[in-house]
Amino acid sequence: MVAARGLEKRFGAFTAVDGIDFAIQPGEAFGFLGPNGAGKTSTMRMIACVSPRSGGDLQVLGLDPTDDGSQIRGRIGVVPQEDSLDTELTVWDNMIVYGRYFDLPRAEIKERATELLDFVQLSDRRDSRVDPLSGGMKRRLTIARALINRPEILLLDEPTTGLDPQARHLLWDRLYELKLQGVTLVLTTHYMDEAEQLCDRLVIMDRARIVAEGSPRELIARYVTREVVEVRLDRNADREAIVADLKKRGDRIEPLADRVLIYTHEGDRIARQVDNDRFGVSAALVRRASLEDVFLILAGRTLED
Repeated sequence: MVAARGLEKRFGAFTAVDGIDFAIQPGEAFGFLGPNGAGKTSTMRMIACVSPRSGGDLQVLGLDPTDDGSQIRGRIGVVPQEDSLDTELTVWDNMIVYGRYFDLPRAEIKERATELLDFVQLSDRRDSRVDPLSGGMKRRLTIARALINRPEILLLDEPTTGLDPQARHLLWDRLYELKLQGVTLVLTTHYMDEAEQLCDRLVIMDRARIVAEGSPRELIARYVTREVVEVRLDRNADREAIVADLKKRGDRIEPLADRVLIYTHEGDRIARQVDNDRFGVSAALVRRASLEDVFLILAGRTLED
């Protein structure tokens, strides 16, 4: 559905995307993860045919965005990072007006609008103006609108940012249903649990390059241990001595400001040892390693401008 080789995007002397390769298969959910400024949105804009590439090769639906941008845009749906709804119009009118951009017959637009508002659970708000809707409702409407043309690929840039847990889970359910219907999903997200829930495969980007690729399970197995023990220290504990001791216990440790992470395949045993052996440890929690651990190992914990 999408294939890139040596894909580049430059803004003057600044390189936003630096020669990346990836391929997205029909019907899969593919994710781009990375810190702010890693190049995720620039990549999505090139796939969406709204930003020309600076170098490399890119094919979307077997077509070249440079030559066939209009044709590609007619076959994809886009959910931008910021909602771009017509807030003075009603929910229904937003659907109808957007459908006309694709030159669809009016009868088909009305049929699709009815189906999609039911799909995102907004049928009861069809006559409401958009402006007073909640953030979750606006996001669901944006997704419904992006589906009006029956897209083969749906691009979602940070689809659930700012939503409460209930709204996020509802959107996850709807996106999973779309995948079952054969729609190819391409998304960026800052939520690691979202990536684990939705993505069949993903790439992690950092400083304009791809630093890892695979399924969430493959990446966790490749870069971290099965479990992580989070050790919290008493305020007056001898931190240096405790950290030196913990280094002997796990496969790898990571000291943080408020706790020490021990990466291990034997979480329960390590947690019992720490609780029994070290005075100054206030708590030891065992948890499953997650995609967030992979992300922080590869991209680091330091904020970048």
